Amino acid sequence: MPFPKFDLNGLLLLPLDQREHDLGMDIMISPDDPPAPFDHPALPAIAEAVRGANKCAAACIMMYGAHVIRSGCGPVMVRLMEQGKINHFATNGAGAIHDFELAMIGATCESVAKYISEGQFGLWTETGYYNEAIQLGAKDGLGLGESLGRYIAEQKFPYRASSVLANAYLRQVPATVHVGIGNDIVHEHPNCDGALLGKASYDDFLVYAQTISRLEGGVFLNFGSAVAGPEVYLKCLAMARNVAHQRGERIADITTAVFDLLDIDESNPGETPPKSDPRYYFRPWKTILARTVADGGKSYYVRGEHRLTVPALAHLVLHG
Repeated sequence: MPFPKFDLNGLLLLPLDQREHDLGMDIMISPDDPPAPFDHPALPAIAEAVRGANKCAAACIMMYGAHVIRSGCGPVMVRLMEQGKINHFATNGAGAIHDFELAMIGATCESVAKYISEGQFGLWTETGYYNEAIQLGAKDGLGLGESLGRYIAEQKFPYRASSVLANAYLRQVPATVHVGIGNDIVHEHPNCDGALLGKASYDDFLVYAQTISRLEGGVFLNFGSAVAGPEVYLKCLAMARNVAHQRGERIADITTAVFDLLDIDESNPGETPPKSDPRYYFRPWKTILARTVADGGKSYYVRGEHRLTVPALAHLVLHG
């Protein structure tokens, strides 16, 4: 006997112009302006590793959480893409939604406290175009990130110049989106097709794994993604190493860097704390900084706000 299911047809969606937005285009950081003061001893080494990866045509991946986009870093990331410094961008569902909304209306981010109380959180008509983009892309065999990027570009969203997804589509740079079903506001919408959503994100997972197969001599940067970043990376690296080992090859010379706010021992990030320390369960530390570079790689931890760390690293990568 099937369990009863929630009837999506009973939902009331309101237009986005009735939503109060916390963020607008004034948050955007221009890559042409000098970065705000931020210094960290690991930044020059990370920047040099990026340039080294570029020289040997290895993978240089930037995984990022939603707060990176909400911090206005999109234009800086686009510049890194344009200059060929980062050759794969990856995010979670929320990171893609903020990119999509900013490109579409020049605003994003609603008050969860206000709208969850009203029963309106996430239920805005135009945000559902995200699901339409996936459905159209799936017909052409596109992954989730490419479907969204194509939609933003072809629909000529007014603020698409700052969109990581749209620019990645136009430049044919992989930008993959790794979702968890039920995690994102677009999954509330009646036009969400779970099968297509899962297929598109799984295709992105395989694209991601293929890029990680080129990570020998490469760089993996994780900005503020505490769950999707380390977990998806871990599985893809296992797959890539499995195939490499069968060929008598290794994927061990990797430089990883985590940019986040947790206070950890930045001088020795390769050694995780004991299980008695709650920080042991901070996945980026034990997965990205320790376990996956234990065979010969290097790792760095940079504590700071994304609005400061992304432009600071980009400036060093682009200008030395």
